[in-house]
This record gives sequence, C-alpha cells and structure tokens, in this order.
Amino acid sequence: MLKIERLTKMFGGLAAVHDVSVEFEANKINAIIGPNGAGKSTFFNLVSGMHPPSSGRILLDGVDVTRMPCDQVARLGVGRTFQTTNLFEQATVLDNLIVGHRLRTRSGLWDVLVNSRRLRAEEQACRDKARQALDFVGLSHVEHRYIADITQEERKRVAFALALATEPKLVLLDEPAAGVNPEETEGLAALMKKMVANGLTVCLIEHKMDMIMGMADKIMVLDHGEKIAEGTPEQIKCNPVVIEAYLGSDEDAAA
Repeated sequence: MLKIERLTKMFGGLAAVHDVSVEFEANKINAIIGPNGAGKSTFFNLVSGMHPPSSGRILLDGVDVTRMPCDQVARLGVGRTFQTTNLFEQATVLDNLIVGHRLRTRSGLWDVLVNSRRLRAEEQACRDKARQALDFVGLSHVEHRYIADITQEERKRVAFALALATEPKLVLLDEPAAGVNPEETEGLAALMKKMVANGLTVCLIEHKMDMIMGMADKIMVLDHGEKIAEGTPEQIKCNPVVIEAYLGSDEDAAA
C-alpha cells in the first residue's frame, strides 16, 4: 500500500525526517511512535503532500506521489486527520462533513451560476456521503447539532468521518485518541479496527502505548527524525533501543 524509500526532510540545517525507509501493508493497522519532536507529524505531512521531501520517494500502490500536491494525493486515496481537530464551530456536524466529498466533484463556477443539474446531483452526493460517514462512526444522531455543542470524543469521530468522506484507501490519523478518557479511547480503537475490517488501511501516530500495543499490526519507531526500529508490538516491546529511547529503561523508571 505505502512504500517509503530513504525519505528525508530538511528545515534549514535540521533534518526533521532523515533517511527513513518503511513499507506498510494494505488492510492493516500501522503505528508510528516516538518521543515528542521525533518527526512523526512531519512524516505524515510528507506522505499526505503537505510538504515536499528534500530527498527520497513515496509510493502509493506503486504510484510515485513524492512531488504531488496534497489535493492530488487525496484524490489518489489518502485521507488525513490532525493533532488538533479544527472544525467549523458554528456549522452543523453534517455541513462540516459535506466539504469532505467535494474533492470528488467536478462542478465549476459555471455550474454554480446556472445551478446546473450536475451541481445539484453532486451536492446531493456530498450530502449522502457525509451521512454514510456519520453512520459509520456512530454519530448519525448529532448531524444537525453545531460542532461547538458536541463533546471532544464526538469531535474526534467527526474528524474520522471527514477523512472517510473523501473516499480514502489509506487513512493517516495523527494522535486520534489525544484528550479522551480510557473508555472513549477503547471506542476509537474499535472504530479503527472497523475501518480496517471494511477494507481501509490505517496508519496512526499515538502516545497511548496500551492502545497501540493492543491493536497495531506493525509499529515504526522514530527518534530525532530517524527510524530506530520497526516490527510487531511484541518485537518493539522487547527492543532495547526502543526501551532506552522511548519507553524508558528500568534505571530511568527507578530514578
């Protein structure tokens, strides 16, 4: 699904991501962990086309997307959420989600001016897709509520739904469980598993190790922009380099 070859991103003299190579399989849950400042979000920004890499290649289903802008990458099937869930606070949940499917539409200014049949059909398609995404994440009952009036956990689910409304193949989730309680974390983990069960590939950044170790098929560990390990949760748990750099050594825990 996603193949990364020697990916590097320089900001001035700082290597935010340095010489990272990794492959993520389709229909799996792939996790990226590491300390704050390890380059995790920059890695997502490179994959999604928000930033061009300094060097290296990004292949999505064999297609080179390395230099593509983010809208083209999204059309090829990469959906994305962010650490901070920024939504239109004074718009309804449904109206927020209608935006997601717009990248699949073709109507232009002329269609708007004449209120063309294509425009009307595409507006209905966007509304239908938004409702499907809401139903998938379990929020059909709040479609007419304003974003300002829903909970933090519901906002997280709306962000998931917004990514799903773009019709992705690969979904990048940046700290999807940040700011929610343990019970809500379990619900979001179940939602990610549901996404994979429905044919999607999930790649997430997360600091909640219990959740990651219980659900990920593969984990990549970054530290100072470099990949220091990859493998199954059991392999990562037992990797001394990871324990020292991120999970904490026994000496650190005792100090």
